[in-house]
Amino acid sequence: MNFKVVTFTALTPQQLYTIYHLRVAVFVVEQTCAYQEVDDLDLTAEHLLGVDADGRLMAYARLMQAPNQQARIGRVLVNPADRGHGYGQLLVQTAIEQIQQLWPETTQIKIQAQHYLDQFYQSFGFKPVSSVYLEDDIPHQDMILAL
Repeated sequence: MNFKVVTFTALTPQQLYTIYHLRVAVFVVEQTCAYQEVDDLDLTAEHLLGVDADGRLMAYARLMQAPNQQARIGRVLVNPADRGHGYGQLLVQTAIEQIQQLWPETTQIKIQAQHYLDQFYQSFGFKPVSSVYLEDDIPHQDMILAL
């Protein structure tokens, strides 16, 4: 899998369609969660695309610069057809590295993790900083990685 970081304005219409199609398939349909999946953060985020040799989207995350030397990782997903091969770990590790390259002044990375993935994110050094809460009827927990 090859990774590339693309701004919203540099995404081709086909890339944008593929991203939105996969995000809706995972976050709305698979997780049976009706919410406004496409939002204004897409316009300013950096989009991390993990693609195969043919350019097929295998993994995705969006990276966002936040105030106070903080960055955020969101919309983390692996294409259902590509799960079970360690691509999620590769995606998160690449997201952390890309944030450090894009915004070297960043001292913390924040995520709003689905609670069942706490151990996964803790394996990268993320620490819980909130109680578990419901977001769109799915248990979540805020986590931070200190850089």
